[in-house]
Amino acid sequence: MNNLTRRTLMKGVAAAGLTGVLGGRAAMAADEPLGITLVIPSPVGDVGWGHALAAGLEPVKAAYGDKVKVTVIENIPEGPDADRIMNKTVSDGNNFLIAGSFGYQNGALQIARRNPAVTVLHASGFQVASNFSPFAAKYFQGTYLLGMAAAALSKTGKLGSVSAFAIPELITSINAFTLGAQAVNPDVEVSVVWVNSWFDPAKEQEAAKALMAQKCDVIFSNAQDTPSVISACEEAGVYAFNLNSSMKKYAPKTYLGCVATDWSPFFKASVDAHVAGTFKGANAFLGVSDAVVEVVDWNPDIPADVMTRIKAIEAKIADASFSPFIGPITKADSSQGVAAGATLTDGEIVAMDWHVTGVSTPLPK
Repeated sequence: MNNLTRRTLMKGVAAAGLTGVLGGRAAMAADEPLGITLVIPSPVGDVGWGHALAAGLEPVKAAYGDKVKVTVIENIPEGPDADRIMNKTVSDGNNFLIAGSFGYQNGALQIARRNPAVTVLHASGFQVASNFSPFAAKYFQGTYLLGMAAAALSKTGKLGSVSAFAIPELITSINAFTLGAQAVNPDVEVSVVWVNSWFDPAKEQEAAKALMAQKCDVIFSNAQDTPSVISACEEAGVYAFNLNSSMKKYAPKTYLGCVATDWSPFFKASVDAHVAGTFKGANAFLGVSDAVVEVVDWNPDIPADVMTRIKAIEAKIADASFSPFIGPITKADSSQGVAAGATLTDGEIVAMDWHVTGVSTPLPK
């Protein structure tokens, strides 16, 4: 897998000039490999979001061998640089683009519209076109379970979350975490610090320490691409968990678990469809039943009776007989969130812009 950085790519963009970047895609010979490009806002690293996305392409490479060429472009901030770089990779003849950040949506969608032969997958978005599919994980299915574990281990009844951006994907994760905790301890409270970054180790660590100062004794690292929160919690003897890939090696004692994602089933199916000429854009919202989301590395400190309850709920989530968002659910402002007996649809979940009762930190405006 070829990893490129922002600096390397921007040199190429400058050399090509704006006309070359925005021009039509280069024609490819029939015997050339399919160019697959993954663009991400942070380093691939050994853990986190970028790592999980890159790992999801390994089975594609194994299945197709030299019939595909995978390039990972890392450290690309959301904005004009990302747009130019994504355009450049398509104009260079790469016909399969994975735009790995929410903020890449508009630029990636324009690429899809201008290049009907190109397939684009976009992380965490909501726009759909015939050759453009947004994809997101049902993290909330796992964070609900870890909320149950957190409440069972918490001595203060105060839980925390260091969270990247206030987008629905992360809001739903916090809400489900809170609801799962309330299933074990109805009086639990959750505080949130929004760091407004996917990758800022120093800021993430400061946020974790601020939550610990508020007596939060279990902390959810919500979409950080570094182990900063997990390491800080290990040092302080505070339980912590995260999304996407295991960070247990950074917290061998206090690691609560991980809502891991395996993107390979979705990536492989999408590449298969592109090659067959049958790809159709759709909103891919994937979870436990899709073999994309799984909670791993459960901490042995979780009481056995609670673990039994967790596993029972996990099985119901897998067979779709239970959702974390079954009513009645009350919003943090005391209004009705979900009526008794009702269940939020996927569409309502991906548009969630409110917190449940129990989350004490207001959403940023």
